[in-house]
Amino acid sequence: MERNVWRKSSRSGSNGQCVEVRDRGTQVDVRDSKARTVETLSFNLTAWTAFTSHLKASGSRTQ
Repeated sequence: MERNVWRKSSRSGSNGQCVEVRDRGTQVDVRDSKARTVETLSFNLTAWTAFTSHLKASGSRTQ
């Protein structure tokens, strides 16, 4: 993931109902793509990696 650049998931649809993430090195920020000026959520990199790894593992079991 490129640092300090907001991006949407490649799996997000075109309906505008998605979140964006930004890698800031030691933390990852998350925001609502419809409300970009509202505050963001921030996670340390270890927590974010654990979260996304769990989602990927869970998703592969449901398909």
